[in-house]
Amino acid sequence: MVGLYLELPDDVQDIKKNIKKLVDNKLAPRTREIDESDEFAWDIRKLLAKQGVFSLPFPEEYGGVDGRWLTFCVVIEEIARVNAAVSMSVGCTALGTGALCFAGTEEQKRKYIPRLVTGELIPAFGLTEPNAGSDASGLKTKAVRQGDEYVINGSKCFITQGNIADIVTVAAKTTDSETGKKSISLFIVEKGTPGFSYGTVEKKMGLHGSPTAELIFEDVRVPAINRIGAEGEGFKILMRTLDRSRIMVGAQCLGIAQGALDEAVKYARTREQFGQPISKFQGVQFLLAEMQTLVEASRHLVYDAANRWDQKIEPITQFASITKLFCSEACVKVTDKAVQVLGGYGYMREYNVERMMRDAKHATLVEGTSQIQKLIIARGLLGKEYV
Repeated sequence: MVGLYLELPDDVQDIKKNIKKLVDNKLAPRTREIDESDEFAWDIRKLLAKQGVFSLPFPEEYGGVDGRWLTFCVVIEEIARVNAAVSMSVGCTALGTGALCFAGTEEQKRKYIPRLVTGELIPAFGLTEPNAGSDASGLKTKAVRQGDEYVINGSKCFITQGNIADIVTVAAKTTDSETGKKSISLFIVEKGTPGFSYGTVEKKMGLHGSPTAELIFEDVRVPAINRIGAEGEGFKILMRTLDRSRIMVGAQCLGIAQGALDEAVKYARTREQFGQPISKFQGVQFLLAEMQTLVEASRHLVYDAANRWDQKIEPITQFASITKLFCSEACVKVTDKAVQVLGGYGYMREYNVERMMRDAKHATLVEGTSQIQKLIIARGLLGKEYV
């Protein structure tokens, strides 16, 4: 079944080729500068918006042009092959609006999605907190109902694009007025809302050019019509959002790994030692063979999982976690091997594999660590009562 999906539909292949040409010609020359400056590439975002990239994950009735997760993942793959930080910005368009797409009202969708499609609005996803990472249910941010508004207090950390976002999907604890039961609800919070601000902008190992920030909520008043879904249904919506996003992370890892493999092959063909290209040495050949095996296995998983999502083949949760786990771990291994192929040069910033190795590590941490993915996979395999 997996192999069936490796042959991409003609229209998706065309999009893949066009994006590849765009990133090779326009993004690749900027990649080192973006990494060294650690500044958000506004010019690249405008270019991608002009090409309609931000419209891909949305349905046509709201201005989108495709809506298939497979297409979006292929685009993420091609961008990440050249620059993982920029792929984070594109990916956040879908992550930050997943809940809106799954459970938003028609009014909410009409208000925000057309401006997300054009790239006018930058979204973010506000879930993680200082004491609520892997344990998403343990968040402390609170939203208290007061008439036709909710008052939000708390903070979020490690939020991609948090300091530049125009709208943020925020997860907060709410209390049922009748039963007193606490649960999670979701809210759309707009930039400029009184009491809403960002704090620390983190300095990270990798993904330079993709800002990660702290969000602060101090008596932030949000209209009740900005709640996504019913009160208390936030956790279920969040988990659905993460299912889809984990497949996208797999696509990002596939792109980084493919880029690292490309660099290693090119270097092995041109670098000479002992009077011949190092590609002649069996030790180097074995490294390259191991890298390609991991890349191709990742591609099978990503394309298959994306197709499962598009075709609504359940259980998607387990397959999303399998994809995210394998591809993120494979990406770390492939980039490590790429550095090994380049030797001392691979450790230098002059060569792309040094950046790729730094960028790869994030994927084993975001959207649930590798250990969390293993728990989800085991639970799907054994049943909740046995784990």
